[in-house]
Amino acid sequence: MQLLEVVFEMHDRQCREKGRSAQLILDTNGNTTFIRDPAPGGETKSFTFDHSYWSFDGCKENNGYFEPDKSHKNGGKFADQNMVFNDLGQGILKNAWSGYNATLFAYGQTGSGKSYSVIGYGPNKGIVPKFCEEIFKGIKEKAKQPIVFEVKFSMLEIYSEVVHDLLNPAKNKKSGLKVRQHPKKGFYAEGLKQVMVTSYADIEAQMDEGTMNRTVASTNMNATSSRAHTIVGIHFTQKQKNAAGQETAKTSIVNLVDLAGSERADSTGATGDRLKEGAAINKSLSTLGNVIFALAKQSSGEKDVRVPFRDSVLTRLLQNALMGNSKTVMVAALSPADLNYDETMSTLRFADRAKQIKTKATVNEDPTEKLLRELKEENERLKASMKGGKIDMGNTAGMSAADKEALRKELEEEMRAQMLENDRELEDMKKSYEEKLKAAHKSSATAAGGAAAATNREKETKPHIYNLNMDPMLSGRIVNILKKKQTEVGNRKGGESDITMVGPGMQEKHAIIALDEKANKVNIKPCNTDCRVLVNGTPIQGETTLCHNDRLVFGGTQIWVFANPVEAKQSKKKYPTITYEYAQEEIASKNGLKMDNTANNAQVQLQEDLLELMPGVETANSISEELDKRCKFEILLVSPQMMGKTSGNTEVCVKMKNLANNAEYVWSKEKFRNNLYLMQEMYANFEDEDDWDLPESQDPFREPPDTEVMIGVCQVVLQPLAFQVELKDQVEISNYKGAEVGVLNLEVVPCDASGKEYKEEDDRFVDSPDMLIGKDVNFVVKINSARGLPKSYMDVYCKYKVYLEDDHKTKMVSDTTNPDFNDKKIFKFPTATKQFVDYLHNSTMAIQLWGKYRLRNLSGSIKNLTTKDIMKTDRGVFSRTANLMNGFQMNGRVVDPQKQSIIVELLLMKKTQARLQQRVDGVRKLLQHADKMARHRVPVELMKRALDAQTSAQVDKCIRDLEDDRDDDDSGRGSRSSNGSSSSICTVM
Repeated sequence: MQLLEVVFEMHDRQCREKGRSAQLILDTNGNTTFIRDPAPGGETKSFTFDHSYWSFDGCKENNGYFEPDKSHKNGGKFADQNMVFNDLGQGILKNAWSGYNATLFAYGQTGSGKSYSVIGYGPNKGIVPKFCEEIFKGIKEKAKQPIVFEVKFSMLEIYSEVVHDLLNPAKNKKSGLKVRQHPKKGFYAEGLKQVMVTSYADIEAQMDEGTMNRTVASTNMNATSSRAHTIVGIHFTQKQKNAAGQETAKTSIVNLVDLAGSERADSTGATGDRLKEGAAINKSLSTLGNVIFALAKQSSGEKDVRVPFRDSVLTRLLQNALMGNSKTVMVAALSPADLNYDETMSTLRFADRAKQIKTKATVNEDPTEKLLRELKEENERLKASMKGGKIDMGNTAGMSAADKEALRKELEEEMRAQMLENDRELEDMKKSYEEKLKAAHKSSATAAGGAAAATNREKETKPHIYNLNMDPMLSGRIVNILKKKQTEVGNRKGGESDITMVGPGMQEKHAIIALDEKANKVNIKPCNTDCRVLVNGTPIQGETTLCHNDRLVFGGTQIWVFANPVEAKQSKKKYPTITYEYAQEEIASKNGLKMDNTANNAQVQLQEDLLELMPGVETANSISEELDKRCKFEILLVSPQMMGKTSGNTEVCVKMKNLANNAEYVWSKEKFRNNLYLMQEMYANFEDEDDWDLPESQDPFREPPDTEVMIGVCQVVLQPLAFQVELKDQVEISNYKGAEVGVLNLEVVPCDASGKEYKEEDDRFVDSPDMLIGKDVNFVVKINSARGLPKSYMDVYCKYKVYLEDDHKTKMVSDTTNPDFNDKKIFKFPTATKQFVDYLHNSTMAIQLWGKYRLRNLSGSIKNLTTKDIMKTDRGVFSRTANLMNGFQMNGRVVDPQKQSIIVELLLMKKTQARLQQRVDGVRKLLQHADKMARHRVPVELMKRALDAQTSAQVDKCIRDLEDDRDDDDSGRGSRSSNGSSSSICTVM
């Protein structure tokens, strides 16, 4: 297997346009990729592949195309789309012309660059369009040769283990295609529509049609189509006569696969059960990983390894690509951002295993007569096997009788399907190229004169609405022309609604769009107060007049744009281009969140995360209403200090509130996103009237009763330790909102190696932290007790970490709001380094308080209300603290999170002032005694000792030494110190 690794940062193009950089953990050198663990002291690992590309920075834009920028430090290694195609696409193209089957599949987390590499955007065309362009260029160049070329195009999508033919809108999506196994072709999608194409323009038109059908599915919230794997198939045949006069057919099947985001196979939730949730979220990617692992074992020489191709639709369809008759290329797309380290490392390991797999490709070239004969013989063999009951079931050891019978029926059904497929191929092979071409032209003509073309003509002159999608390639694919005086928008299927929109929050009769053709005026009105309609981000209740370019939101997920071409022509306004991001920014702005184009890098990242999560939170709330899950979701902006971290930037999280018991859980954006996919799948099953509900342990709207939550955190400034000063304090415990939820009594005290604490009289104070470098530094941390905690928690404990040490946990205390931990931990650092001393001087220690909810169901009026009734009081998706970026809110005022550091600074100032006063008093006492002795000169050595004295006894010793100095010569020639050495003299004026 040939292997490519593309390094491409999440939303890379947007990052470059906004001038944002990221903390990078990746680098490339030749064919090797290096990854650095972002954790303190993390190691760097290397992986070698056939190609390792860098495409994060080092480029410049030239008429929309990103090309290497030689003036940039990384310009020499930037890989543009042409380089990627020349290295990979040309190889696939060569294989197709030679008659080999070829497969390219792209793997990696969402946003890492899979679709960019495979499909591309604008002038930056990816491998698929370039491949299609080149194959027709080659056909044109060979037009005069006695060769007949046939190119068939197909496009299918796999989601929730269902295969959907994107080029066949008449096919019922729910039932989908069935995957069959053919002895020669391997697994294939039965009944897949293959369209004869004669030019790249034909393929573009078919892909547009395919993406439109895909948009319909996505817009209607049908299952999880946005998470689908998309397979573009090119069936390329070359027919010519050989030297013996026989007609031969050289065939190549090329599959170009864009997989769904691989991070969805992992859960990044706090519970850490990554594999379990990953399998539930995307079984096919999990199975693909198992297949790769098993094949890697086989390639290393292991025998009796079961390869689980049959465990998922995706792996069945990729069987030939992975181990059969195909030359295969894998694109492993990576994000170099430090926050994606786990996903990036997982992808690299996946690719490293994949490169061990070897495939055995052969040229598919045979005389046509032979192919016809083999198809007929194959059908006869299948008939005989079915009639005689001699079906080869393979190794059935360990299978039960019921499993064997089920397998026998499955194989029998596949054999019948093989016979039908063979019959279809026989008929197809008998047809001449002219007959096939005529049928293709007829189909194209029908499509050109059909509804799609008519819609395109009408939207130039008539008011209409068109869809917006987070994928820019899918925006504007659905157009509804407003022709009737009153157009009903609702979720009634089967044509009962004039415009059917299916999704959470959509009512049977949701809104009426009224058209007044004479006045060229269009109004919109919700059918009732439960029907959510936003116009330009603002909810409406009564009738509202629409203007050209107005943004419309129906329910929770439907986002559209109203267009009035007559108004646009008459107006002198310059209308902006409306994108999905534009609409989301507008909604956020109306919710009180202003987008700042001049923001710094961290704020830009924050804004992007907000715009990404906002529609998801709205969707989750809408589904919760529809399914009556008694859950509400809100977006939170949480400072790192409030999450128990000592550094970092403000993060976007999601608060999940259980409306039945008021328990609140803070989810990371990754955990919310993963749960959202499960919610959408539940809703799709609910709509299809399937068994949609899940056990509580698997319900994405629920947290297990024993889930531990962070009650609050307190940040303890360690600066006193850098000066060897003890800290005994009562520190406020603040929750993620910044509200005080109790106080923590603690002590941080310097001690010796045995743990004996230094007392005030030991006076271990140092003037500068650097004086500790190279010395023995020890201290004890005491977590004594917490007071005033909320009654809603039990099983409470504290957790904290010092420097590079492991996490330390206190004992767990239950059934009290005032727990006594009485925890003591000694930390020893025999030789303090500069790094450690700087840590003490500049860092804080985050002490997190954890516990479990003492769950009690609410009683009273709310008990009898539905989720929809409760939600009516507040539809906002933003927490009230969302606009607090620097501080946090406490009792209605903004509080500085660094309050404790100010207290510590005051403590150290007092300590320093006391030390300086002590020194001044010591020198003053020495000079006063010298004055009594009528001494006009005092040795400098005695002055230094008095200045550095830490106790009164040391000052008294200086005075005694002055009395013992018998040299009363004031001539300035010097004196003798007590040890007899010569000493300079300080004149006391």
